[in-house]
Amino acid sequence: MFPDAPIYTSVYDRDRMPDVWKMRDVRTSFMQRISPRLAIAKPLIPLYPSAFESFDLSLYDLVLSSTTAFAKGVVTRPETCHVCYCNNPTRYLWMYHEYLAHERFPAPVRAVLGAMATPMRVWDYAAAQRVDFFIAGSRNASRRIAKYYRRDSTVVQPPIDTDAFSPSCQIGDYFLVVSRLQSYKRIDLPIEACNRLRLPLWIVGDGPDRVRLGDMAGSTVRMLGRLPDPEVHVLMAKCRALLFPGEEDFGLTPLEAQAAGRPVIAYGAGGALETVIEGETGMFFREPTVDSLARALAEFNDTFDPQRLREHAELFGKERFKKRMYSTLERAWAEHARRLQPGEA
Repeated sequence: MFPDAPIYTSVYDRDRMPDVWKMRDVRTSFMQRISPRLAIAKPLIPLYPSAFESFDLSLYDLVLSSTTAFAKGVVTRPETCHVCYCNNPTRYLWMYHEYLAHERFPAPVRAVLGAMATPMRVWDYAAAQRVDFFIAGSRNASRRIAKYYRRDSTVVQPPIDTDAFSPSCQIGDYFLVVSRLQSYKRIDLPIEACNRLRLPLWIVGDGPDRVRLGDMAGSTVRMLGRLPDPEVHVLMAKCRALLFPGEEDFGLTPLEAQAAGRPVIAYGAGGALETVIEGETGMFFREPTVDSLARALAEFNDTFDPQRLREHAELFGKERFKKRMYSTLERAWAEHARRLQPGEA
């Protein structure tokens, strides 16, 4: 949206980023001198607040931060309008027990996280009060912003590139999962359900849970690893349905499947309630259990209209997103200017 604007971030691993980022003006914090590698920088959680607070943003009239964690903590002048696009409040701080329940951290790591959580929550709440206007990436996120930060927000859901997907006239016999393989995403549910029903399941993605999930996979389950986007798009267009088994803040993958003309079988909670229309673009299973998903798979009947699926996905296209973002930013800017007038609160 703002191709000439500089991008401030804690660390930037140029070698691991897509080529499009190499054309941007990326400015990093002091953490870049420690290491640009995320594997090294990611555990240095106590340094991130200082990293973002260290940026001098005094030359800017408008600052747009995009974050689930630290970027909202930048310090701006009273005259500067700071708008934060927040996908979700920091999960490991505000949904701490839920976060740990699905992560297999060793005992020392859990102990450190527990000790850090309370002071980090204090900083995170204070950082959220520096923001002039919040934009939430989902209704889910908006409710959490109100709960944890006591702030109002405008919901502008993130976009997908609908032009990258197209329906296929050839449909395969497999169900599909496209996901980073992390335990909280509950990929174990479709694996066990398809093992039980002996249904073909193809899984695209990689992550820290891959070994465990691979050990669970039966003879009808294929672990495909990470694939180029064009190959994933073809797999989406030819699957029986996309399976979306976790409770996500929002989740773009169900919309991408619909843009490819395929329905979604999703756990009926979280972001799926914003992206899937039951009976029109997919169906829900109601409990996060193998039994509940297995029943949904057994009952699945592909009577969905690819054109209707595509039309629904187009409601989340890039151009609509841009229009809503520009409109929201204009309103935020006008309100900020009004507040700066003498006698206004």
